[in-house]
Amino acid sequence: MAESSWVERNQSFLAVALRDVRRSLERRAAQGEESGGAHSLEAGGGLSPNAESGAAADGSRPALEVLVRTFGLSPFERSVLLLCAGMELDAAFAGLCAAAQGDSARAYPTFSLALAALDAPHWSAVNPGAALRHWRLIDVLNQGAAGVLASPLRIDERILHFLTGIQYTDERLAGVAYPMRGGEELPPSHAALASAIQASWSRPQRLPAVQLCGPDDASKRAIAVAACAEMGLPLFSIPAEHVPSGAAELDGLVRLWEREAMLTSSVLYLDADGVDRADARGVWHLMRFVERLHTPLIVSSQTPWRFAYPAAKTLEVRRPTVEEQRCTWQATLDRAGAEVNGQVQELASQFNLPAGAIQSSVADAMESAQQGRQFVESLWDATRAYARPRLDDLAQRIEAAAGWDDLVLPANERGILQQIAAQVSRRAIVYESWGFGRQSHRGLGISALFVGASGTGKTMAAEVLANTLRLDLYRIDLAGVVSKYIGETEKNLKRVFGAAEDGGAILFFDEADALFGKRSEVKDSHDRYANIEINYLLQRMESYRGLAVLATNMKSALDPAFMRRIRFVVNFPFPELAQRAQIWQRVFPAGTPTEGLNANRLARLAVTGGNIRNIALNAAFLAADQGTPVRMSHLADAARYEFAKLEKPLPEGDLGGWA
Repeated sequence: MAESSWVERNQSFLAVALRDVRRSLERRAAQGEESGGAHSLEAGGGLSPNAESGAAADGSRPALEVLVRTFGLSPFERSVLLLCAGMELDAAFAGLCAAAQGDSARAYPTFSLALAALDAPHWSAVNPGAALRHWRLIDVLNQGAAGVLASPLRIDERILHFLTGIQYTDERLAGVAYPMRGGEELPPSHAALASAIQASWSRPQRLPAVQLCGPDDASKRAIAVAACAEMGLPLFSIPAEHVPSGAAELDGLVRLWEREAMLTSSVLYLDADGVDRADARGVWHLMRFVERLHTPLIVSSQTPWRFAYPAAKTLEVRRPTVEEQRCTWQATLDRAGAEVNGQVQELASQFNLPAGAIQSSVADAMESAQQGRQFVESLWDATRAYARPRLDDLAQRIEAAAGWDDLVLPANERGILQQIAAQVSRRAIVYESWGFGRQSHRGLGISALFVGASGTGKTMAAEVLANTLRLDLYRIDLAGVVSKYIGETEKNLKRVFGAAEDGGAILFFDEADALFGKRSEVKDSHDRYANIEINYLLQRMESYRGLAVLATNMKSALDPAFMRRIRFVVNFPFPELAQRAQIWQRVFPAGTPTEGLNANRLARLAVTGGNIRNIALNAAFLAADQGTPVRMSHLADAARYEFAKLEKPLPEGDLGGWA
């Protein structure tokens, strides 16, 4: 009701203001030739009393007076704006403009007409730097030989709608700036950052730019939304890649946004997280854009920028603490009426998520549960899936299918793997409940080194751990991580660990000796930076909340200092005769038809588990092609293929009795 009442009052006020301008045109038309077309620069009679009274009874002001105050328009500039608005809102204005200018072909407003017909004229209003043209409240059309005074004027469409009380985002910004909305409850540490933004903007002087720095984009957005919502300020996001590189286009965007921000008291959130700081030209344009803005601004970035800004404030945003995440999990589950059988602490310890992701995971799990799935299982899977889009771009996800029954290892090595699984699953108790995590943040990462020849089961063991812990397993492509360019390897590792931490994924670095070799003696800058890369990796592994598994064929190639920081070392020996027999017994799926296979005879072939699987698979294809069950003869042929591939001699005596 109040909104409707304001709209009616605004329309009435605008109609009165337009009437005054129309009367000025009528007076000018009546003067005719008497004025001789001269421009009167004397002060006129001013506005009517009704038009001058801008404040409504409830304190809200008509849109016209908001524009006047916001852009500092003089009475003459106000009348020019109304002259252009009248052309769109009052059919009589076109004829009056033609009559006032003594030319039926000039049925449009011009600066020349305004200077001659309107009260309190001044030449400075024509200046491109004056409010009307600087803020593009009006446009000068077809300016050419006629010059700026005789060219047609038109009110900007966004300003016209604002005058009539219609609010919307300028369509020229609609594809660049996006409204940001939220509403989730912030954890205490993030609520404090939102309060810090409000405090820095509570002073009457120019609102400072605020930088929110850190890798957690979702949390930064939630903090910005909460701070602006508390102050009643609309928030819009512009990705840094939408900032134009051309000087004219950049200047246009700055003015367009500043005008929109002044009209609506909006705040801009510049998302600069993905900016390539090695691109000097792109960085320069981004810096220029930021430093030219004079309206409230929040910049989101991984690390701080050094803006030449008079009052830039930098806030570091970290993920909510484990305890804060635990509280968010519990509150979200309570609201949903869901029970997870006491696994809240385990969820908070295993995953590192902002509040919005926690709420989304619970909602997804509730939907799956309605379709018949068990809620706890659905919740765990939904939470794991949150980090996948980020990590899938950086590493290869392995679908873990192997279980403990598939793994053939000596009892000691099997026991170490079970200890690894226990430490990952029980770290919430030791680190949080028992206080080890509060005592020191160093050395809390769980790392394991798998040592053994190719095919001895290192990857399968990682799959078993992932299956047991119900976590995603990612193989890190070292070719994509290690870079010959200085500093790039650390950046790549930072992205991998940062993305993996969200979902507590298991990182599997295969052939790790290529990256984690012995630190060399510093002879040149390349040696120094190579050592920096290794040191960074060691530090990052110690702080990683998940499990990092390193696999190598050559333990001797690893740096002793690196070995000191590894919590577990698991040796994968070449399988003995009895172990090879166990592998042969388990290698064929239950649905594979077999006939006359003898595991003890097959075990005489001295190969690793990986080779055994290759032989079994090739034999299965041979049998399928012949339409028979898998027989020893198929395995003999497949073994010959495997040894030929390895370029190793095959003792035919080992195949005795296979045919």
